Amino acid sequence: MINKVGKVTVYVNDQEQAKDFWVNKINFVLKFEQQMGPDASWIEVAPSKDEFTTLVLYSKSLMEKQNPTKVSHPSILFSTTDIESTYEKMKQNGVIVAEMLRMPFGTMFTFKDQDGNEYLVREDKG
Repeated sequence: MINKVGKVTVYVNDQEQAKDFWVNKINFVLKFEQQMGPDASWIEVAPSKDEFTTLVLYSKSLMEKQNPTKVSHPSILFSTTDIESTYEKMKQNGVIVAEMLRMPFGTMFTFKDQDGNEYLVREDKG
């Protein structure tokens, strides 16, 4: 049966802007990049070089041509062991972040990428 999440595809307006956002503002690493033709690349980023699960930054316009019903944005939740420093680092990097939410079941906040898509980061103490 399935034992891991391999890839999550995020449909982006501009792949280079998306790569810059994830690598330079969120501090992910570029795991893989290959041309897919004259106007698109296959780009994968992840929190670290050893991370198995990656985000695929796929051209939204290319997918709209291939399969228009697939381009809605997925709900993605990231984990961190230090929510305070993650929050402050993202703010310092110019990432749009919402207020920190401190709930009985955990502390979390949302942030937006270069296209305005929203993600959630939740503290995971292990």
